[in-house]
Amino acid sequence: MSKIQIITDSMVDLPKDIIEKYNIVVVPLTIIFEDKEYTDGVDLTNKQFYEKLSQAKNLPKTSQVSPNTFMEVFKKSLDDDKEVLCINGSSNASGTYQSAVIAKNSLENDDIEVFDTMGLSFGAGIFVYKAVNMAQEGKSLKEIVNKLNDMKSNVDHIFTVDTLENLKKGGRLNPMKATIATMLNIKPILTVVDGLVEPLDKVRGSKKVVSKMIELAKQRGGNFENKIIGISHANSPDTLSILKESVINELNPKEVLVTEIGCTIGTHAGPGTLAIFYITK
Repeated sequence: MSKIQIITDSMVDLPKDIIEKYNIVVVPLTIIFEDKEYTDGVDLTNKQFYEKLSQAKNLPKTSQVSPNTFMEVFKKSLDDDKEVLCINGSSNASGTYQSAVIAKNSLENDDIEVFDTMGLSFGAGIFVYKAVNMAQEGKSLKEIVNKLNDMKSNVDHIFTVDTLENLKKGGRLNPMKATIATMLNIKPILTVVDGLVEPLDKVRGSKKVVSKMIELAKQRGGNFENKIIGISHANSPDTLSILKESVINELNPKEVLVTEIGCTIGTHAGPGTLAIFYITK
């Protein structure tokens, strides 16, 4: 048993089996549809979310985790004689990281570390996966945080969305850049820079998207033989299986982790999103 409790938020889209295996505490953000508020992953599953999204007139809103919620979660772990490492999705995309920092400062306890991944979806989750593995190996809180800091500039996101509308409406993408890409059947390929979405490339027509993503991963990621690749999808299992097959055949990674894009990221990225995440070096 590790003496470090890893805590994260629902922006990181961790696979359920990993959450259970490593006893990770996931603190959910709130999803607000017109009719009511839901707790991401608790009273709103991914499946229910995408169903509601397809019927909603307006985009739902997401609401960050409050400092009080983090304080309660941190206290519970401290009471269990655990050190706390809270790993959050990008501080540039949500105030959730800031809430965790406020909670840490309020508790004035040196056994709490809060880490800003500047990543989104499993681009943040890959830090959590690294941290839980290091904690299992008996590494100290300081060693883990140092390793995560080393990784920070080396985690790559390559993803595509079915429509740029959600990113534009949610203020996660420059409206001008979005408008240009919505022209004739251009499929954008995006990345995350400094915790925010940036265009990376584009292809005409959706058939070419997966091969382009693989090509970009080869250029940006080099050799994958000793690497873990995370792949995820927003309510599009068929395209996911095409991506998975291509990743295994073309990149030959050590391990492929498959995850779903949950309610929080799904609000901004929209259904049909497909993503690859990995550590470049």
